[in-house]
Amino acid sequence: MRKLTIVVGVLLVVHVALLFVRPSGSAQAAGGGGGQTVGDRGVDVGIVLDVGGLGDKSFNDGAYTGAMRAEKELGAHIRLIEPGEESDRESGLRLLAAEHMNLVIGVGFIFTDDVTQLAKEYPDVNFAVVDYAIATDKAGNPIPPPPNVAALKFKEEEGSFLVGALAALVSQSKKVGFVGGMDVPLIQKFEAGYKAGVKAVCASCSVISQYAGVTPIAFRNPGKGKELALSQYQQGVDVIYHASGSTGLGVFEAARQTGKYAIGVDADQYSEAPGRVLTSMVKGIDVAVFDMVKRVRDHNFSGGIYTYGLAQNGVGYVYDNNNRGLIPDAARVRVEQLKADIIAGKIPVPSTR
Repeated sequence: MRKLTIVVGVLLVVHVALLFVRPSGSAQAAGGGGGQTVGDRGVDVGIVLDVGGLGDKSFNDGAYTGAMRAEKELGAHIRLIEPGEESDRESGLRLLAAEHMNLVIGVGFIFTDDVTQLAKEYPDVNFAVVDYAIATDKAGNPIPPPPNVAALKFKEEEGSFLVGALAALVSQSKKVGFVGGMDVPLIQKFEAGYKAGVKAVCASCSVISQYAGVTPIAFRNPGKGKELALSQYQQGVDVIYHASGSTGLGVFEAARQTGKYAIGVDADQYSEAPGRVLTSMVKGIDVAVFDMVKRVRDHNFSGGIYTYGLAQNGVGYVYDNNNRGLIPDAARVRVEQLKADIIAGKIPVPSTR
């Protein structure tokens, strides 16, 4: 895949933003079309990635996988933009909207405000945001997104509950850890579910939780991830679950260095530290992205909240030939029972800490 570094002169903003634009595979950069009828030429889809960009082996790569599947199976024309500075995110979205793509996707909750505003300016453009942050009114009731915005939500707490239970069942020290990226409600969902899963199978187990920061850069700081992980391992923790984007690469490095275990997030991250990654809490970002593209192609896209949990195969955990030897059969059976109970509504999983 070619990587082109271009200077995008955005007519609708004052400054010039430096963006990394990646036309995928055989797809050409779309030159307008969202306002056009989806026809034989396929769907024009613009995607602005989250901080960290491609190669994070996690969040962004999951969105990319879904986009590549849509290109192959649906004939979609995909255009990827990797933003640099924070202002580049809005510029990238605005560029794609101004070209009237059939669908514009923001990968990450940090796109919520920008997409909400742009959706009002471009009512003929379909938008989707992975992890769209739902606002609430004074009574605590959710405020729906604009009618041309799909809010893609995941029950991360459910998948995190399962890997939390697994961590506790495998731990020898009865001390497990959590490393989050940016300390925000979304990542706190991972922490809350993880802690609940630990306590569900080991009331005497303790959980040490730490975050890499309070700004988006907390998702792309492997050095900080390693620092936090080494500190936790030194305190007796023998399994750490991270929900921190590419910051988690530092957690894996610490696991390799200490010979202890780590748990991946969003995608199967076993290859980051073979033999040291107990499992990964997988999040179907690829499924959600593909689903949205297909809806646009089939002319049945509509705004609203789309939720993907255990029951919808939107979240889960990895158990395959790579990590089977790390997970005792009894632990696997216990976690599968917990999964069935959550889907059946027998176990309520907290989403706040």
